[in-house]
Amino acid sequence: MSVATEYLEVTRIPADQLVRTHAPLVRRIAYHLMGRLPPSVDANDLMQAGMIGLLEAARNYSPTRAASFETYAGIRIRGAMLDELRKTDWTPRSVHRKLREVAEVTRQIENETGGDAEDAEVMKRLGIDAMEYNQILADAASARLLSLTAPEGDEGAAIDVADPDAAGPEGIFEQDGLRDALAQSIDGLPEREKLVMSLYYDEELNLKEIGAVLGVSESRVCQIHGQALIRLRARMTGWKDKH
Repeated sequence: MSVATEYLEVTRIPADQLVRTHAPLVRRIAYHLMGRLPPSVDANDLMQAGMIGLLEAARNYSPTRAASFETYAGIRIRGAMLDELRKTDWTPRSVHRKLREVAEVTRQIENETGGDAEDAEVMKRLGIDAMEYNQILADAASARLLSLTAPEGDEGAAIDVADPDAAGPEGIFEQDGLRDALAQSIDGLPEREKLVMSLYYDEELNLKEIGAVLGVSESRVCQIHGQALIRLRARMTGWKDKH
């Protein structure tokens, strides 16, 4: 055993201590996710799944990792919660169908015009009114995160941060490419949608707090968030086929 390896073994923090210290992280991530989920989802179920993710992170973490334990654990906790949501999919098929329809129309318009698809044009092509359209946007924000790379017939799956330990060279390359493509798509969103995405995912503000920043209602923030997710799905459609 090398001196460096011996040092790492000595300085390794016990798994049970890591779990106790970072248990509040599970609650924080659970309630952040709850902000985009319907009342029927039980926060306790998410936290139980998150604790399993935290335990696995504590057992598998090594000080040799580039990421801090909190960053590594956050990925594993969130992944465990998303797995739990996938097992108990509460989103009606009709919602998934409508989201796909709006994303497809958005994609068509943006391909034709080379610019951002306007709400009025999307509604016109779908033959729906503003009330129905806004409900679809709200559904997009409250449903599971739209899958950007799932097959077209898929009913929707979460956008996951894959476990780097489980990815081979090709998987890591694809994951990095997906991140880059997604980052570019987010950067190309209309300014208000991009700001909402940044405040929600980077700053971890809830919808009410974002509404206060933008000077709009919480329901309007929900619609903008949903609009951004649909636009991202439209722009990421077929990403794997192009790369």
